[in-house]
Amino acid sequence: MRNFLEWMTGTPLRILVILIGAGLIQSIGSRAITRAMNKLASADLVPGPRNIVARQKERASTIGGVLTATLKSATWIIAIGMALGEFGFDLGPLIASAGIVGVAVGLGAQTLVRDILSGIFMLIEDQYGVGDSVDVLEIEGVVEKVGLRVTTVRDGQGTLWYLRNGEILKVGNQSQSG
Repeated sequence: MRNFLEWMTGTPLRILVILIGAGLIQSIGSRAITRAMNKLASADLVPGPRNIVARQKERASTIGGVLTATLKSATWIIAIGMALGEFGFDLGPLIASAGIVGVAVGLGAQTLVRDILSGIFMLIEDQYGVGDSVDVLEIEGVVEKVGLRVTTVRDGQGTLWYLRNGEILKVGNQSQSG
C-alpha cells in the first residue's frame, strides 16, 4: 500500500498537475484573447466619417479565432511533451529529430507554408473577413471562416467551399466600401 501511495504522489500527480495547468493556461489565455479582441472591436480606431465599426468587429473576430487556435495548439504540444518527459522519455533526441524532420517536411510542404504565409498577409491586409460577400476563384458567396491555411466560403446554393489561401490570387469583396 505504501509503495502505491508513493507511486501515486510521483509521476501520476505531476502529470495531473501538467494537464490541469495546460487547461488553466488555455482557459485564461482564451478569455484574455476574447477580452482583448472585444476591446479592439469596440475601439474607435478610425475616427471621422469613415468609421467602419462592423468591419473592425469582423476582423477582430477573425484574428481572435486564429490566436485562440494557436494558443491551444502550442499549450497542448508543450503539455504532451512535458507529460512524456514524466513517463521517462528522453525528449532531447525527439526534439533534435523533430528539427531534422521539420526541415524535410518544410521542403516537402512548400504549399502548406505558402498557404499559411498568404493567410497571414491576408489577415494583416484585411482583404476579407467573416461575413463578407466575396467573389474568389470561380465562387461567389459569404465567408464563413478564415484561418491561416484555409478560408471557407458558402455559395448561393448552400455549398461550403474550402479554399487554400495560397491558391487565392485575386478576391472581389462586395462588403468593403472604399
